[in-house]
Amino acid sequence: MKMSDTRQIAASPAEVYAALLNPDVLKACVPGATEVTGSPADGFEASVTQKVGPVKATFKGAVVLSDMIENQSLTISGEGKGGAAGFAKGGAEVSMTASEGGTELSYDVEAKVGGKLAQLGSRIIDGFAKKMADQFFSNLQAHLEGPAEAAAEDAADDPSDADAPKKKGWLGRLTGKE
Repeated sequence: MKMSDTRQIAASPAEVYAALLNPDVLKACVPGATEVTGSPADGFEASVTQKVGPVKATFKGAVVLSDMIENQSLTISGEGKGGAAGFAKGGAEVSMTASEGGTELSYDVEAKVGGKLAQLGSRIIDGFAKKMADQFFSNLQAHLEGPAEAAAEDAADDPSDADAPKKKGWLGRLTGKE
């Protein structure tokens, strides 16, 4: 499965590039990561626990960075084994371009799975892979931009406004009851 996307990040290309090389940032950004160790030169070892459909597994594997052009682009390749659940491998070509608001980050991701995971069907796997990639880059964006945007979202979700009309669920709308 292949996917591509672009994001605007309010940080310089140098900051984005440095974050992608930092194992602590990677651990914070990879959904389900319990451990990320190593270095950009030697590669990273990672443990990630995920649930895909009915299959939950801990994947242990290696991540290698290549084609590194400082503050411009890099390629991330990885493979993990999840025991009886099977394996997952893939890569992402990531490029960073300076823009007015900071950095335009674009990525092309390719992922493959085997074993029990492959038996789930391409629709489930494709949706899961897209969700994982989106979540990783959203987490990276939040890490680099800081808590200001998160605080604004929390304020919007704050239920402390008691004067606001109470929303009804779909059943309440159908029956006219709350």
